[in-house]
Amino acid sequence: MLVALMSGKALTATELAAEAGIMAQTASAHLARLHGGGLLLARKQGRHKYFALASTDVAGVLEALMGLAADAGHLRSRTGPKDKALRQARICYNHLAGDMSVQMFDSLIAQNFLDPSGGRLQLTEPGRDFAAKLGVDIDKLAAGRSELCRECLDWSKRRSHLAGSLGRAMLARFVELGWARLDRSTRIVTFTTTGSRQFGSMFEKRTAAENCNSPLQVEP
Repeated sequence: MLVALMSGKALTATELAAEAGIMAQTASAHLARLHGGGLLLARKQGRHKYFALASTDVAGVLEALMGLAADAGHLRSRTGPKDKALRQARICYNHLAGDMSVQMFDSLIAQNFLDPSGGRLQLTEPGRDFAAKLGVDIDKLAAGRSELCRECLDWSKRRSHLAGSLGRAMLARFVELGWARLDRSTRIVTFTTTGSRQFGSMFEKRTAAENCNSPLQVEP
């Protein structure tokens, strides 16, 4: 049920019971415990009660736990063609996860847009310029209550990807530009041909040792 909520969408107890393959009464009992433990938020709307993850911190913990479960061979997975798509690009609560997210994270560090030194991920001045060219308002994000940049351990790659308000804003910008589409029922993020090309040019596969800056060109 918690994994189903990683899409960032609020769901009812009935919908979550269907996701887990259990009776509604059983789901309600579990949801009460999860809500009481601070993992979920509950909101009533009309006759329905909706549940969502309590915070991005909860989503980050879940992503890490899924990595541990996969290593132990206990991760519940749906077989079929969606598996590859989920590993390629998916929603992690409100930011990009999967192979493409790790590629983006590595590239941002290699281009000196993110600085992981000092024990806390920081956006550099070149990174601010990069974000502005992409159309992300960093000043607005920095004024918010959410942490600007944060590492999230990717369960399928076992490496970091970008979370925080910047990670959320970048995924939203990809969607706004028409480069990507979100499917919240499966959590799959599908990039268009143009989007894949733009993504590849901005975030080339490289290592931190290959620290070089490349001009950003945003096509509509």
